[in-house]
Amino acid sequence: MAKVAFIGLGVMGYPMAGYLKTRGGHDVTVYNRTTAKAEKWAAEYGGKFAGTPKEAAEGCDFVFSCVGNDDDLRSVTTGPDGAFHGLKEGAIFVDNTTASAEVARELHEAAKAKGCGFIDAPVSGGQAGAENGALTVMCGGDQDVFEKAKPVIECFAKFAGLMGESGAGQLTKMVNQICIAGLVQGLSEAIHFAKKADLDVEKVISAIRGGAAQSWQMENRWETMRDGKFDYGFAVDWMRKDLGICLKTANDTGARLPVTALVDQFYAEVQAMGGKRWDTSSLIARLENADKK
Repeated sequence: MAKVAFIGLGVMGYPMAGYLKTRGGHDVTVYNRTTAKAEKWAAEYGGKFAGTPKEAAEGCDFVFSCVGNDDDLRSVTTGPDGAFHGLKEGAIFVDNTTASAEVARELHEAAKAKGCGFIDAPVSGGQAGAENGALTVMCGGDQDVFEKAKPVIECFAKFAGLMGESGAGQLTKMVNQICIAGLVQGLSEAIHFAKKADLDVEKVISAIRGGAAQSWQMENRWETMRDGKFDYGFAVDWMRKDLGICLKTANDTGARLPVTALVDQFYAEVQAMGGKRWDTSSLIARLENADKK
């Protein structure tokens, strides 16, 4: 059993922290900007809550975070009352936020200066993966630090792998989001086309799902997409944040992402339709919304 802190109890962090307690048996202290949610978590799981990230991190062997973006991450780590001010020597900080590779490298150096470890460890699998303790965790950092952290990370993961040095976890998550953007757009167009051609969408999916067109998106989202239901996962606002990181990194590295840039603009249209909190499969809504104009 380790002494663990978890910072950020959103739709992902809340169950992830829970698995550290229930599956891992660790002594867990949580922090959340909204204290009521931290109190609720502590009552539900029998853990503790702290008033600041620094207090949560004090005396811990491992500190996890899952917040919104680079600025949020800096705030809860190196900002006033940030967790880095409470880290003991030898502690390991594991960040599950989807953020930039730049901030990962920055915090890796800041942790090393304190005699601590840092792993950038963004996750994939969505809210369902977090609730089922079956996330994919893509890590960047030092091999020895990763090996110490891996058994704790595996409390909420089906896979945890080291992708390379600091920042590699975030870069791998960008690859993941680039793949998803294209897949969801392709599936949206396919279902839209099938409906316009007066095909039975269920029969079509049944025919093609076992071949080269198969994907996780098809298996898990075709039916809700057909029915115009978009309350099943990762929000459009967050996808645009992630794609923004991808596009900035592509610009910095010289990579060309024409389809990703186009899909990002399609998501902007979904936001303008009122779909900021719809899940990412709502790309089909912009196609069908055009029929109503």
